[in-house]
Formats: sequence, structure tokens, C-alpha cells
Amino acid sequence: MIRRLLPTLVALVLGLAGLGVGLGQLHRIFAAEREDARASLQSRREVLEQYARVALGQALREGLEAARPTLEAAKEDPLMAAPGLYLREQEEQLLPRLALFDTAGDSPAKDRYARLRAGSEVADEDEGPWRDRLEQMQGVERALAAKDRKGTLLALMALLQHRTRFVLASTRDLPSLLVVLEDVAARGDVVPDLMRGLVRDGLLDGQGGGRLEGMQRWVLLKRSRFTREDFDFLRERVSALSLRVGVPVADFEARARELAATPLELPETVAEPVLVRSGWYLEPGEPRGVRGVALNLPGLLEGLTREMRERGLLEADGHVTLPGSAPVLSLAALPVSVESPAWARGEAALANRYRLKSLMLALCAALALTIAALAFVAQHRKYRFLELKSDFVATVSHELRTPLASIRLLAETLEWRVAEGADAKDYPARIIREADGLGFLVENLLSFNRIDKGRWVPRLAPVRLDELVSGLRRDLESGAPVPVELTADVDERELNADAQLLKLLLANLARNACAYNTRSPVRLHVATLPEGRVRFTDNGTGIPEAEWERVFGEFYRLSGRSGREVPGSGLGLALCRRIARLHGGTLRVVASSAEGTTFELTLPEYPSGARSRSTA
Repeated sequence: MIRRLLPTLVALVLGLAGLGVGLGQLHRIFAAEREDARASLQSRREVLEQYARVALGQALREGLEAARPTLEAAKEDPLMAAPGLYLREQEEQLLPRLALFDTAGDSPAKDRYARLRAGSEVADEDEGPWRDRLEQMQGVERALAAKDRKGTLLALMALLQHRTRFVLASTRDLPSLLVVLEDVAARGDVVPDLMRGLVRDGLLDGQGGGRLEGMQRWVLLKRSRFTREDFDFLRERVSALSLRVGVPVADFEARARELAATPLELPETVAEPVLVRSGWYLEPGEPRGVRGVALNLPGLLEGLTREMRERGLLEADGHVTLPGSAPVLSLAALPVSVESPAWARGEAALANRYRLKSLMLALCAALALTIAALAFVAQHRKYRFLELKSDFVATVSHELRTPLASIRLLAETLEWRVAEGADAKDYPARIIREADGLGFLVENLLSFNRIDKGRWVPRLAPVRLDELVSGLRRDLESGAPVPVELTADVDERELNADAQLLKLLLANLARNACAYNTRSPVRLHVATLPEGRVRFTDNGTGIPEAEWERVFGEFYRLSGRSGREVPGSGLGLALCRRIARLHGGTLRVVASSAEGTTFELTLPEYPSGARSRSTA
């Protein structure tokens, strides 16, 4: 058997090996396709992120460039509003403007103003410029008292010239000038443009292009020289003076209120353009400075997202983000991320296609293995069938030849004895018994073939079990090759069966018990149980438990005790089980030992009501 199957096995192994190599190459191709598709998706994402990074950087630079003129002007003009602008020079924050007040506890400017109003301010001997300033102020007061307009103007110009020549402390300079201007505004008829310049716009000093700042700007510029109390006092006085001379005061008041108490928490050093997550874009400036502009970062990202959607670069559900948690981001390496559920769907589709292809390969491999296994099994069964066929032909030939030879020998002997006038003894009975055995074998073969081909349709009718047992007893008494004792414990139960098939089933069980038996007499017992069960027990050699199911196979034969050959075709029990199944019942071994074997047959019972109706 093995030598016959070896070429088939080698061919299958070689075929499976070649198929495995091919499937492996195909799997590598599928994996490469998946990686290429992933790389394409990642490349598209990187291109879009680079576009978003460049567009965002350009928008930030353009925003600062647009704000640059305002930033430069606000740096020079303390009255100019500078919302959202940042400027730091020489490590000092200029914008947003800080409330850099003197932290001393007193209020020298306010006190000096009060003394100047009361006329109690005096200069020490070493305070020449301040003494001269007080004299200049007195000159203006005298001209105002004399109502000398020209003299007032000349005295005021002399005071301003002195102011340009000598730099006094702000706590002296501003209160003194404020007192003079308040008096002039209250009592003098001075040129309005001059007063507006002195209070707000400032004047050219006429000596080398310098400029005298107006009171409003000067208070804001020199705020670090005053205490908070002095600053608030001067602001109130300058605001009142501004209203008196008719110059705007709203922006002055607004700038005074906008002064920040602490610097912005921004990077101290900026070596390259950076984006601060708190909402600032910063660029390095000179000298040792930083320029920046406040921005609405979520708004910028939303605008960039909208632009990319309009250009068809992003789907409707895509968006641009700045992932991460770093507070300061370099403009050259912004971690811009372009997110889109479509990419996730694409990744999922790639994974699904790859899994589907891999599954198909696995199914192909499994199918190939299954086909190979089936081919091997089919080839094995073919050779096994040929062996069984050969064995069956040999067995049947032997089984047919033996009774035929016996019949011929008995007939010749009978002919010789009759011719000689001798006693024929039991030769006719023996001839009949051999012929019956031969007939039984042929009937088994024909019945098995008809049932196996589905050409036997059972004729169901009520069959009395006690009648079947009585008929089996008569057959065994006349045809059994050994003495047989058949006992029965059956009632008048009727089975719904084909009488001819059921008789053949019991006959095969009985002949099988006689063949596999070493005792004399052979004892058989038939008993009925509830639910249509019938048990057939013999005192034969028994069946090993491992063989209980195999004995019902076709052409399967057990060897006799001591290895002796037992006659038979190997179809008896197989035919019995098929007859039981043909009736919708079962046949099985329920017990077996060296003392004998018990078979249990289960068949449908004939309804008692149906029997009474048929009788009627």
C-alpha cells in the first residue's frame, strides 16, 4: 500500500511546495502594494502639511509687516494706541507700555506743585538752574499780572529757552511748567497754537532741531520718574489743562489707563522668528530687541483650513492643527498637522484590502491542502477499495466454491451409493443444507446491493416479533451446522417493518453467532424491551470494545479465536445495520465479553389503534 501511494505522495508534496512558494511571493507583492499605498498617503499628507506650514508662516510675517509702521510710530509717540503690538529694546519692554513708577513712598512732584502754588518754594544756594527757573516763573507771573500780552509771551519763551538749556529733575520740571501753563491759560491771552503745542503736540526748540514734548507726552514718557500718586496727580492736572485749552484728552487718558503692571511672559531671547502658543508672533530686532504682534491662532488655523478646503486640498471634514504642548515654536519648523478622517478611512481601506487578500491566500492554501488531502485519501481509498474488492472476490469465490464442491461430492457419493444399492444416509439433507447456505450468501449479496443502491423500498406492515422468532427457530433447527438453542422472552408486540428484511436481519445475527462460537450448543436469546427495543444475545467469543463500531463496516471481518479462519463475506452485520436504518431504527452492540455479545435493535412499533382499525 505504501509503495503504491508513494508516487502520489511525492507529487502532492512537490505541488504543495510550488504552490506555497507562489503564494508566498504573492503575499510579498500584496504587502509591497500596501506599503506603497501607505507611503503615497503619507507623502500627500506631508505635502499638505508643508503647504500649510509655509502658508501659516507667510501669514504671520505679513501680519507683523503690516503692523510695523504702527509699531514704529507707537514707539515714538506715547499717545498712539498700540493694541496687540510688542516691542522690546535693550532688554526693556516698550510695548505694551509698562507702569514703571518710582517705588518711593512720598509724592515730591505733588508736594512741589503745592509749594509753587503757595509761593513757598525756594532754591538752595547750590541750585542755580532751579533758582533761575523760579525767577523765570516769576517773570511770567509779573507779565500776567500786568496783563502785558507781549511781555507774557516773551517771558514764556524765555522760560522755554531756559528749559531747553538746563535739564532739571522731572519732579521739578513738570510741576513748574504745569503751574505756569495753568496760569497762562487762566489769565493770559496767548497764541492758541503755542498752548496746544506746549500741552500736547510739542514744539521745536529752534536750537539744532531738538523738540520740546507736550505735557501729555512728557507725563507719559517720564512716568518712571514719578510715584504712582505723583503720576495720577499730574495726569489729572494735565487732563484739566488740556480741556481748558481745547486739545484732545481721550487718548491721553486711555494710554494712562492701559499701562501694564507687569511685563508680558514672553521669551527673553528670540534668535529666530517664533510662534508663542499664548497668541504672539515674535521676530528678533535691533538692538537686542524683539518685535511682535498678537494674533488669534485658532482663527488663523481656521482660516487656513477654509482656504485649503476652497482650493480642494482638504475634504469638508479636514482641518489644520498645531499638535504638541511646547509653548514656543520655531517658525522654520512649525509642527503643523493636517488631519482628515478621509485618510483614516483610506488607511482602514488599505488594511481591509490587505487582510482580504491575505485571507484569500490563506483560503487558497487551505483549499490546496484540502484538495491534496482529499486526493491522497481518494487514492488511498481507491487502493483500499481495490484490495477489498480483491479480498471480497476471493472470499466470495471461496464461499461459493466450498458449498458447490460439497454439493458435487455429496451428489456423486449419493449417486454411487444409490447405484450400488447402499444406504444414502443423510446426504440429501446435507446437500439441502449446503444449498441453503449458498442461497443465503447469494441473498445477502443481492439484498445488500439493492439496499446500497436505494432500489429496495420496504413494505411496512405490522409484524409480530414472536412469529419471527418461531420462524428463526425452525430455520436454525433444520439448517444450522451446529446445535442451536434459541430462547425468547417476547410478547405479542407488533413492529412496523418489512417482514422479509426483518427476517434477513435476525438470520444474519443468528448465523454470525454460530460462526463466531466455540461452544456447543450455541445459545441464543431474544428479548423485548420498552420503546420498541429488541435485544439479541449469544454465547459466542465476543467482540473487543474497540471493534464495536467497526464490525458494522462493509467487508470487515473479525478473526476467530486462536487465529482460526471464520467463513463469511464480511457483509452480514453491515447489511443488518442498513436494514435497521432503512426502517428508521438503529442497531448497536450494547455489551460483549468472552461469555457472549448482546445486540440491541430499535424499530418503530406498530400503533395499536391502527391495528384495530385495519382489523375492523
